[in-house]
Formats: sequence, structure tokens, C-alpha cells
Amino acid sequence: MGSLTEPMLKEFHVEAATTKRALDRIPADKLRWRPHTRSMTLGQLAIHIATVPGVFARLIKADSFDVTNANFTPPIPHTLEEVHAIFADSVRAVEECLTGMSDETARGNWRLHRGEKLISNEPRISVLRSLMLNHWYHHRGQLSVYLRLLDVPVPVTYGPTADESPFEL
Repeated sequence: MGSLTEPMLKEFHVEAATTKRALDRIPADKLRWRPHTRSMTLGQLAIHIATVPGVFARLIKADSFDVTNANFTPPIPHTLEEVHAIFADSVRAVEECLTGMSDETARGNWRLHRGEKLISNEPRISVLRSLMLNHWYHHRGQLSVYLRLLDVPVPVTYGPTADESPFEL
């Protein structure tokens, strides 16, 4: 493992535990619930959160990705067990990616394009930070709003929520 990826892997492990706590709160009977007609269902959001890290860990192995090959509509899972299995696979993919990546590879550029149009050309480590981690955190925050709207206790993330405190766990 390169020195550039080691801190990211440590952060990922902390954030994976936080994400698992949030996924564990999802009511199994609400997978098709959505807060608005333009929003993802709770199940789609859960699948998206479960897959984001692993998808980017796999995509980053190549030198580029064409978004015309992507499907941006997550499926609705049939069960919460499906979400948890996908999440476990995603965690393993990130661990494999980050432990196997050299600093040279991490510094190497990765391109995102749509057909011939270049959208982004950045070092892999930057892409992992923005598209894998920050994107993931954004959707986990979205999940906390869904949980609140369903009157499900929102778990601790970085500090206390109205439902629990990290100082009382």
C-alpha cells in the first residue's frame, strides 16, 4: 500500500462503520418509500450508498471511464439483506483497491469522459476523495434525512443527533 492511500483507508474504515449504522436503521418495510416523486426510494438510496465506494474502487483501476456506459438509476432492493451483502462486497473492493495501489498509480491521472468529450482529468487519489468518499458522505446525509422523515432514530455520524450522542454509546 502506498503512503498516499494509507490515510484514506483508515478514514474509509471509520466511515464504513458509520455508514453501516445508518444502513442498519432502514426499516425493511419502507424500501419503496420516497419523500418526493423526484427522489429516489429509500431502497434505491440504500443500494446507491452500499455500492458507491466499490463501484469507484473498481472503475479507478482503468485509466478512464465513459459515462455513456453508466446506469445512474439504482435498482430497488428486495430485502435489507441484499443491501448489506452489497455493502460488504463494496467494502472489500475498496480495501483491495487501496491496499494494492502504489503512490505512483495514486498520482496518475484518471479521465472521466462522455464519448469524445473530456469531463475530468485528475489524479486517482483526488477522484477517490471526491467521487468515492465525498459523494458517499453526501448520500449518507441524505439517508439521515429520509430516516428523520420516517421517524426513525438518526444514528451518530460526527457528533450528536437529536436521537443519540457519541458520548453515550
